[in-house]
Amino acid sequence: MWKLKIAGGGENPWLRTTNNHVGRQVWEFDPELGTPEEIAEVERAREEFRNNRFHMKNSRDSLMKLQFAKENPIEINLPQIKLGESEITEEILSNSLRRALHRFGTFQAHDGHWPADFGAPMFLMPGLIITLYVTGALSSVLGWEHQREIRRFMYNHQNEDGGWGFHIEGHSTMFGSVSSYVVLRLLGEEEEDGDGAVRKGREWILNHGGATYTTQWGKFWLSCTELLRWAPPAPVQFL
Repeated sequence: MWKLKIAGGGENPWLRTTNNHVGRQVWEFDPELGTPEEIAEVERAREEFRNNRFHMKNSRDSLMKLQFAKENPIEINLPQIKLGESEITEEILSNSLRRALHRFGTFQAHDGHWPADFGAPMFLMPGLIITLYVTGALSSVLGWEHQREIRRFMYNHQNEDGGWGFHIEGHSTMFGSVSSYVVLRLLGEEEEDGDGAVRKGREWILNHGGATYTTQWGKFWLSCTELLRWAPPAPVQFL
């Protein structure tokens, strides 16, 4: 089971710090962690997101909130009033604000800050995976559980038309689609894996002109894996 570790790098030799990991959030996998009930709760959250992924594309940090709800238990003994059921009074407004503050407090980390996921951009993961692959460090840095979650992330954020967007809520683009497709293949996925998701991604790319229509940034990553000959029409600038 996964656990979000705050302000720590664990025993990971790949993480370095100059401030004792302040502000760092690291997901760590522990096969011994979690009761059967907690594991089942996590699986229910995953399945609910997968089933509604085309309509609710943001995970809302569900797994983190499940963890924090247990670490920061706060009992809310205030009535829940829905708009339209009664006249809005100062007491009702005050109770609503108190409920919101109590609920928000359960998501606060032990060091005082509020963690949040940064999983919206679809162009960050490909750069990491391609870099680790070409340097021969993919399996050294990312264990099997990490790779499984990366594949799950890619499948969950594939659009209905088979492509991937620039970000998780965006329409399919060549950059997002090519980068995500390459990541899945580098992680060992075959054409019919993901209930045919890999094949659908390839079809989207071919039906929209092919990988050569990706952005210059995308071509750079493809050239690193020798999938594309690097001959840029203009100098590449990194700001």
